[in-house]
Amino acid sequence: MRAVRGLVARPWRLAAETCALLVAVVVAFPLYWMVLGAFKPAGEIRSSEPRPWTLAPSLDSFRRVFGQQEFGRYFLNSLLVAGAVVIASGVIAFLAATAVTRFRFRFRTTLLIMFLVAQMVPVEALTIPLFFLMRDFGQLNTLGSLILPHIAFSLPFAIWMLRGFVKAVPEALEEAAYLDGASRTRFLWQILFPLVLPGLVATSVFSFISAWNDFLFAKSFIISDTSQSTLPMALLVFYKPDDPDWGGVMAGSTVMTIPVLVFFVLVQRRLVSGLGGAVKD
Repeated sequence: MRAVRGLVARPWRLAAETCALLVAVVVAFPLYWMVLGAFKPAGEIRSSEPRPWTLAPSLDSFRRVFGQQEFGRYFLNSLLVAGAVVIASGVIAFLAATAVTRFRFRFRTTLLIMFLVAQMVPVEALTIPLFFLMRDFGQLNTLGSLILPHIAFSLPFAIWMLRGFVKAVPEALEEAAYLDGASRTRFLWQILFPLVLPGLVATSVFSFISAWNDFLFAKSFIISDTSQSTLPMALLVFYKPDDPDWGGVMAGSTVMTIPVLVFFVLVQRRLVSGLGGAVKD
């Protein structure tokens, strides 16, 4: 009987694996084309008959990217912005999720609904109001004008996700810690924080990608001081309307992708468990 069920299930399993493979190919093809364009010589990139391969790979595009005078500063600025957003949004979201889960206060439900509503507002609709806000606070042409908005946009999702992890920790564990003499601060950072760490990792991935790939805020808030620009702005150096350097754009985009891949590799195990916990909740 089991053998018959296995034979019946094999075609469906084969079809599911084939669909998954096709989806993976469709998703990965733009990345492949980007890396391919970074290694193609200029003649092949400008060819009217593009081919999905190259027989003469070249590093000229990468030399132009790394030869750019301010590239190192742009890279460091992006790291500072993304790192600050990940750390600040993670700590604030953890404390906020604990507050809305463990404490009873007025308008708690209203506050949670406001978090959901905040996620529904398009970023583009808030760019102009944020520009005037940053101008009034004197934050234009500073990295703070990039860090603060990304923290604000990362918090609603992070708080909602971490709320499920905090809620999953039994209150009996908290009571036992208090009976053993642990203070609220000690319980918060030495017991609760490690338990919700997978959720923090999952939210940090989305925060990191959003801040690292940001172009809209960098273009809108960094107006005159190019020393405060980030990597996405560096790609504009290679894009000229009359003569775009597509090899430089592809090489720069490939270099931008490497830190994201490294970050994924470092947190992949906790990321899977974090997303699994979020789905379970």
